[in-house]
Amino acid sequence: MNPSPKVSIETATQLAVFLANRPGALARVCDALAKAEITIHALATSDTVDHTVVRMLVSDPTKALMLLGEAGVLALETEVLMIETASQPGVLAKIAERLADAEVNIEYVYLAGREAEKGLIVLRPSDIEKAQSALRDL
Repeated sequence: MNPSPKVSIETATQLAVFLANRPGALARVCDALAKAEITIHALATSDTVDHTVVRMLVSDPTKALMLLGEAGVLALETEVLMIETASQPGVLAKIAERLADAEVNIEYVYLAGREAEKGLIVLRPSDIEKAQSALRDL
């Protein structure tokens, strides 16, 4: 059995960007961020019939929020947990079990990175402080 992986947990500001569900909408946002030298570290999308919600962690969320607002794009800030850990089987299960035991709901989660050694889990819990406490000694 593998030893417990080293886990780094911190809060991060995530942007939820609301886009029309049309070709080119995401390209325009990514291009604007690139031109402003803002790096996208993690990204996930979910769609409905008429729009897409793009959740992303970026290098400068404040600058990105202002840039998107000036372009007329609706974007909201949300606090999430950014969990960096070893990329091995069972890590997310252990995190989910800890949160369940603490009665913290996972509103959504997405993964980023594909390095052989490390993975990044972006998790939106129903209660940030309670979640951090439950995961403190992982």
